[in-house]
Amino acid sequence: MLVTRLTPVLIGLLLAGCSGMHSTPSPDPAPPPPRVEAGGECGAEGVDSRVGHTYSEALDEKLRAESGAAAMRVIRPGDAVTLDHRPERLNVRLDEADTITALNCG
Repeated sequence: MLVTRLTPVLIGLLLAGCSGMHSTPSPDPAPPPPRVEAGGECGAEGVDSRVGHTYSEALDEKLRAESGAAAMRVIRPGDAVTLDHRPERLNVRLDEADTITALNCG
């Protein structure tokens, strides 16, 4: 009698476990954005004459306006930075004296 009562429960559990096995295939992931070399979409080539200048907030606004970059980040020695590549972002690399050493996209 116990077996006849447990049989429907066991069958239900087995069917419930199998129901998750049928899934729809996931769409192909979006391709990564193309890598853009220095100058690319962030407009670094338009402001590369600023290398060697001392960085300041006033220069920050000029760099942003002249390059047309959608985003900008300032990287000082020892700063932790993310490794994501964003071609529309202008990277302003500084030395210890806040002198611009490089301008590139990423």
